[in-house]
Amino acid sequence: MPELLSIHHVAITVSDLKVSEPWYERVFALPKVMEGPHPDGAGSFVLFSNADFSTMIGLHVHPANGGEPFSETRTGLDHVSFRVANHDELEAWEARLSELGVEHSPVNDQELYSVVVFRDPDNVQLELIAFG
Repeated sequence: MPELLSIHHVAITVSDLKVSEPWYERVFALPKVMEGPHPDGAGSFVLFSNADFSTMIGLHVHPANGGEPFSETRTGLDHVSFRVANHDELEAWEARLSELGVEHSPVNDQELYSVVVFRDPDNVQLELIAFG
């Protein structure tokens, strides 16, 4: 049976690249590696990535977007969760979010994992998660 290696990238539709692009760049500290129009000419995108392209975040704008805030209660994306190495890294991320003024949950320790939850400018729920 064929197997998946990992998720290659996440692509998020945003209402305003001028707002979301600097927010994602500031929060995740990933360099922008690509930007441009969509192949059909309708809308555009930016792509952020780490050096080995193992973590990639794409932001897209579409002319048909009505600008309404994201809601996980509609069909489609519920949230995006990024795994971090361990609990200490999760605490470092919590401190970083606080330093940046990004509203977030405290570290929530569960039986199998710990998580910090926050939202982007369009209300997309993002998580940082550590196991163990």
